[in-house]
Order: sequence, then C-alpha cells, then structure tokens
Amino acid sequence: MTSTNCLQQLLWTILCMLPLCLNAQKNTVSGNIKDAANGEDLIGATVSVKELPGTGISSNVYGFYALSLPPGNYTLRVQYMGFTALEERVDLTTGSQTLNLQMYSSDAQLAEVEIKAVRDDQNISKNEMSVIRLSPKDIKSVPVLFGEPDILKTIQLLPGVQSAGEGSSGFFVRGGAADHNLILLDEAPVYNASHLLGFFSVFNSDALKDVTLYKGNMPAEFGGRASSVLDIRMKEGNNKKLGVSGGLGLIASKLTIEAPIVQDKGSFMISGRRTYADLFLKLSKEESIRKSHLYFYDFNLKANYQLSERDRLFVSGYFGRDDFGLRDLFGFGWGNATATLRWNHLYGEKLFSNTSAIFSNYKYDIFLKADSTSTLSINSGIRDLNFKQDFGWFLDENHTVKFGANMIYHRFKPGKIDAGAGSSFNSTVLDDRFALEGSAYLQDSWTITPKFSAEIGMRYSWFNYLGAGTAYTFDDAGEIIEEKTYADWESIQQYGGWEPRLAMRFQWNKTSSLKASLNRNYQYMHLLSNSTTGTPTDIWMPSTNNIEPQIADQIALGYFRNFADNAFEFSIETYYKRMDNLIDYRNGADLFFNKTVESELVYGKGEAYGVELLLRKNRGRLRGLGELHPFPYPARF
Repeated sequence: MTSTNCLQQLLWTILCMLPLCLNAQKNTVSGNIKDAANGEDLIGATVSVKELPGTGISSNVYGFYALSLPPGNYTLRVQYMGFTALEERVDLTTGSQTLNLQMYSSDAQLAEVEIKAVRDDQNISKNEMSVIRLSPKDIKSVPVLFGEPDILKTIQLLPGVQSAGEGSSGFFVRGGAADHNLILLDEAPVYNASHLLGFFSVFNSDALKDVTLYKGNMPAEFGGRASSVLDIRMKEGNNKKLGVSGGLGLIASKLTIEAPIVQDKGSFMISGRRTYADLFLKLSKEESIRKSHLYFYDFNLKANYQLSERDRLFVSGYFGRDDFGLRDLFGFGWGNATATLRWNHLYGEKLFSNTSAIFSNYKYDIFLKADSTSTLSINSGIRDLNFKQDFGWFLDENHTVKFGANMIYHRFKPGKIDAGAGSSFNSTVLDDRFALEGSAYLQDSWTITPKFSAEIGMRYSWFNYLGAGTAYTFDDAGEIIEEKTYADWESIQQYGGWEPRLAMRFQWNKTSSLKASLNRNYQYMHLLSNSTTGTPTDIWMPSTNNIEPQIADQIALGYFRNFADNAFEFSIETYYKRMDNLIDYRNGADLFFNKTVESELVYGKGEAYGVELLLRKNRGRLRGLGELHPFPYPARF
C-alpha cells in the first residue's frame, strides 16, 4: 500500500470516529454578525466564551455563527479586525437562543474616547496556515499604477506569490504555473482576470468586501487547481441608508451606489468602472486615430433579501470587456460574464445550508480586414454551468463540520473562423469539447484541547470528458495513430481521485503557535499558452484521453508569533510541493487554431520548495507587511 493510500485510510478512519451525535444537555446560541454602519456580514469574526477559555468559533462567509454550550449564563466576546470588541450576555438556562450582533468600526469612535487595544490573535489561534486575508482598506493602501487600486497587483507583494511578468495580472504561487490558480468572484470562476493586456485586473476594489488567498492548506470545499484559490467576495450593499461614492482617476472613472431594498431586510450594490483614454483619440487630427478605440469597462452588481428568519436570497453578477480597434481594419475584444444565485437556509439552530447556481462565460473576438473585399472574424471561449450544495454543521464547541458537493458542466469553444463574402480565407470551426466535473467533501474543525486543534478533511473529485466529438490517439512523435468519433454525452475518458486535507495547530502560549498542513489537489483543466505571462487568446483545454489531470501534493510547516499585544504578526513557513503530469510543448509547437493541439504537448514532473517570512503591522498610522521568499522556484525534471 502506498503512503498516499495509507494517509487517505487514516484520515477516513479519523473522520468516521468523530462524535457525530449531539449532546442533549447542551443549548445553542446562534445568529449573524454584521457591520452596524451598513449591515454587511462580517466574515471570520471570532466569538469566544469568557467563562470557558479556549471555547469559541468563527462566523462563516455569510456572517453566521453557532455555539453549543451546557445550560447556564455566559458572556460572549466578539472580535473582528478593525472593529471594537463586543461583549454580550446570553442566558442558555432554559433553551437555545438567537443572538444577532452588530459591531462598530474602531475608526468611527470619537477621538476623545480612549479605545483599549483589541486582541487580534487569529493567526495564532486558528488552524489555518498559508492563508492571507485582505480587506479593501489593505488593497487601497498599496501604491499602484496610475493610482488605480488592484487586488492582483497587491497579492503579488505577498510571500510565496510572484508576478508572471511586468504589465501582467497573472501570478505564480509556490512554484506553480499561472493556470494553477483558481480565481472565484462570489463563487463563480473568472478565467481571464486582466484588463489592458494585464496592466489592470478585472476586480474593482470599490465593489469588494473580502479577499482570501489560500496558498496551501485549502479547505476541502475548494479544489480544481494545483496551487492556490483566490476567493473574492463582493459587497452586499448598505441596508441602512443610500450611499454613493466614486472617483476620477488618471485613466478610469468609477461610481458605486448602495441602498436598502427594505431597510434591515435587503439591499443592493451597483458599481461600474470605465476608462476614457479613447475619448481623447477623437481630438486627433488624424482620421485613422479618431476612428480607433481603446477602452475597458466592468460592471458589478449584487442584491440580497431576507425572506424569513431562516431564509436569505443573494443575486450577484459581473460583466466586463476590453475593446481595441484600429479604424475598421482590426478589432480585438475579450471579456468575462458571471452570475450567481444563492439561497441560505438554517435547519434548526446548527445546520447552515447554502445552495448556489453559478454561470461563468469567457470569450474573445478578433476582426481583421485584409483589403476592401476580404474580412475575417475569429472567436473562442469557455462556458460553465455549476450547481453547488454546501452545509455547515456547528456540532458543538469542539466540532464544526462542513460537507457538500458540486457539479460543473464545461463547454470549451476552441475556435471559429468566419470568412466574409469575397474573402480569400475559408471558414473553419473547431469542434467544441464538453466535460462534467464533480466533487464531494467532508471536513471537521476539531478543537481537541485548548492548545491543540486539527482540521481534517477528505474530498473526492471526478472528471468525465464527453462527446460529441472526435478523439485522437498519438504516438510518441505526435503522429495520429487512431481516431474515434463519439456521440452526444458519450463518455470518452474519465478520471477521479481522493484529495486528503489535514492541518494541525499547537499553541505554545498566548503569543506563539506551531502549525503543519498537507493536501493533494487534482487539476482537470489546463491553459495552453506560448507565453509565460498569458494572453487573452490562450486556450483552455480539458483533461482528455491524451492529457491526464495535473496532481499536486504539498506539505508545509510554520511558526507564528505575535508581538506588542498583537500589533505585529510574524511568521515563517517552509513548504515542499510535488507535481505530476505538468504540461510543456514540443519545439515549434503550434497552439493556435489546431484541432490536434494535443500532439504538440509533452508531459513531466516537477517540484517546488521554499521558505517564506512575513512581518505585518496591524495597528497604528503606518501599517503594512514585509516579505521574503528565498526559494520560490520549481526545479523540474
């Protein structure tokens, strides 16, 4: 039996031995934690029990928390970075209670009021490692190109993250490739996150609420990429009052509107951004310049409504596009569109449900006019339909269990060429490719003792490459030796595998802890590109009968220490990552509009290892972080 199989068996044994029965002698306090100023849910706020040291929990991504405690009277202490700590008494002598909480930003306090420093030791007390969270304030405080705050440029300053190149929004995490990163906007994947060929990202910081980068130790609910997950959540809108904000930048203007639908029950947020450099082209004396265009725009919207005490509905979307054109001779455009519909429901006091239906579409278009009678248009893209069901079970003060499943239908559109009337070119269409990708997971966050805790999870992922289409088999030289045609929904090739997740924390004292983690990830989708930085015309391909899924195994060990009453965070992490089935290209590979593009690929293995140091100042007038990653690059063989 291999070491991987032994580890999987061990984790399954531990998960099956978890105490999955409720203690009838315990009552539950649960509710939502919100920002008092605008009603936004607070993600990751910590709720601890003053009378029971070591007992506590964090709110989920919708601000929900639940704690099961023996009957009695308790004091709940609630903390969140940038907000004044809150203490609330709760009576659990007679039964469970619902307690919704509102927190006030510490920045909103009057100067005459002395604010005692709030302890902020989540980096010490939580299981998670190789995880960095950023707020819009963090993003806007970093100097950027043309004064336009940019989340992707900000995370490239973090340890373990390297830029894919100057003027590129692509990034590498711990030796992985640019396509090894899963970028999610309100759960919807974003396949090309760049504006202006990489000088800006598609994410308008005015529309964002929370950004989390998982460089390793991914929760079991995430998967599908070998290196990292960038989970971005949009604002929900101000449910207290109307708010309007905006600005004029050197190259772009933006406007954000937030307002209640029904006060304290629902709200919406609309945010738009557009460059206006193309407007100045019309002032040129040259006709060719006046008729050219160069701009991008993006549009974010989100709305939510409280249907009942136990039901809440969310709708969110993103639409963005870049458009370049030289008169009527050449045009190039690309863009993303996403939509997410989510329903939150609370079963009892402890079981939280989130049901999501997600749509994502990326496409690019090229227009060429060779002469007065010859025109050519080219387009390509990828489209996803995704259904997810996630549960959070707040079992008791020592166990928070998450489980769920999802299914994604992928449609890959490799390319289509339309030749106009009188064109010397021939119209050509590459066959679309289809696939189903599914997964199921179970994870338990287990507080074993006040000093020792673990996060144990298992995920199973599955991929089915489908017809209709023709599948080719190649020899070692890339020559076709067999081809077979498949009907609609006929299975061509299937893959699947177990993905164990484990994270452990031992807290030495109130200011330091030691953490370790390991995880495995399968990646079934691949970006084919002749450029290391990536371009809008790169091709996304599924795993096929020739392209096997990429597999990454990573282990990490870290020491975390806080200083000056948690005003400074310090950490040092070391990691090792092994990768299988990495994709490379034959000499002179032709990737563009090639129906047998798989013949241009070769495969290999790789490894990456490194040491990362982080120093972060969380309070005071001067805040920020310093980083060092002396060995971040993969050695391939």
